[in-house]
Amino acid sequence: MRIAVAGAGLIGRRHIEELVKSPHASLASIIDPTPEAGALAAELGVPHYATLERALADDRPDGVILATPNRLHVEGGLTCIAAGVPVIVEKPLAETAAGAKQLVEAAEAAHVPLLTGHHRNYSANMAAAREVISSGVLGRLVAIVGQATFYKPDDYFDVGDGWRRKAGGGPILLNLTHEVNNLMALAGDITAVQATTSSATRGFEVEDTAAMIFHFAGGVLGTFMLSDTAASPRSWEQTSGENTSYATYPDEDSYHVMGTVGSLSIPTMRLKTYPGVQSWWSATDDSRIDVAVEDPLANQIAHFAAVIRGEAEPICDGRAGLKTIQVCDAVQEAARTGAVVNTGIS
Repeated sequence: MRIAVAGAGLIGRRHIEELVKSPHASLASIIDPTPEAGALAAELGVPHYATLERALADDRPDGVILATPNRLHVEGGLTCIAAGVPVIVEKPLAETAAGAKQLVEAAEAAHVPLLTGHHRNYSANMAAAREVISSGVLGRLVAIVGQATFYKPDDYFDVGDGWRRKAGGGPILLNLTHEVNNLMALAGDITAVQATTSSATRGFEVEDTAAMIFHFAGGVLGTFMLSDTAASPRSWEQTSGENTSYATYPDEDSYHVMGTVGSLSIPTMRLKTYPGVQSWWSATDDSRIDVAVEDPLANQIAHFAAVIRGEAEPICDGRAGLKTIQVCDAVQEAARTGAVVNTGIS
């Protein structure tokens, strides 16, 4: 499958790297108006286009990975859909739930595959966890506890005009989107949220810490702690070992999923189940599921190629991306008002 990449920034270049290496797809072209993108295309021996429209007209690819700035996601996604070209739109699917809904409805009406670039869905750890949960070995799900606590260095906030110190630049919009998508992949849709935030540690306009309660469909409850100013390596990046740019802590977990018969810690994949009667007086059988570390971005490309060929349904489609935005919007509203806020997901 010939796949074009639109946007040659940090994440776009990662997709380009994986396409060059992939046995499942090839890099069709690079779409980005900058001279740097043109130089990269020349280096790799692929066509370079300044606009998505020109690329689709001159050398129609089998698929597109849209890694442009967030504000261009809806426009670019609609362009691909109108041309009948399957597309992965990097997260977030749109800047607003309204924009994401427009994109999803257009794709569904045109029957064009639309995927959201929540790449953790293609993690081997996440795939194994979903399999354990769906097998019923945990019994009926009761609760899930999650954590994304890490320390962003001071120079992280010095980029541009300091936008990461202002509203919209905090961990809710920049980091929580991935977590929410993971949690819903494990425990189902989040229908309502409660939340509180703090900016007491750094004193910025934007939050640095947030505590949340999630209400999942079917009665599962969840709690989640998020902070970018905590000296605690309990984040997906630091526990999964999937991104070697980060220091890794293979004995730490990000999520703990609990059922009536057993529990699963992720990503260590430590499984505890009752062999007989469930009781706190009884010992559990303890085991650990071995999962090889894989690059989820490479797995995402392999999956996208299978979707284009009609051999697979999207693991993380546009509607999943829309739901993530709805939950994050609800978290911010709940933190602002102190109320229980419905996400609108039914």
